[in-house]
Amino acid sequence: MTNIHGIHLDIKQLENNQVFVEVKAIGTLTHHDYEKITPLLDEALLNVKEPVVNMYIDGTEFEGWELRAAWDDLKLGLQYGKTFNKVAIYGNQRWQEIMSKVGGWFTSGEVRYFEDPLEALNWLRNEDTGESEP
Repeated sequence: MTNIHGIHLDIKQLENNQVFVEVKAIGTLTHHDYEKITPLLDEALLNVKEPVVNMYIDGTEFEGWELRAAWDDLKLGLQYGKTFNKVAIYGNQRWQEIMSKVGGWFTSGEVRYFEDPLEALNWLRNEDTGESEP
């Protein structure tokens, strides 16, 4: 396990109410990590009327959460879950795939797990919400 941890957050406001959020989670996330990113997300979505958020999460270096950070993550999901259109989780661990399914319970949008980053990004860019191509 690495001592390096944190969340890189990139937020792009696109046309109208469309927002693209890219997240890179590294190591074991802490409450302090969420204290840093939550205000950034709040500020980015504050002035967007009825935001529609597509999110790309790179979890390939993610190792998990400290207990309080897991609670922070759940609260963040509950707060913004209605704004999520699509969430693509790019990972490399079976437990991440399972967590993506659980996370889907707390969002109104669609959550999918991918082991290929290009496939994840292509799915997010595709306006058709039907099944992805084989």
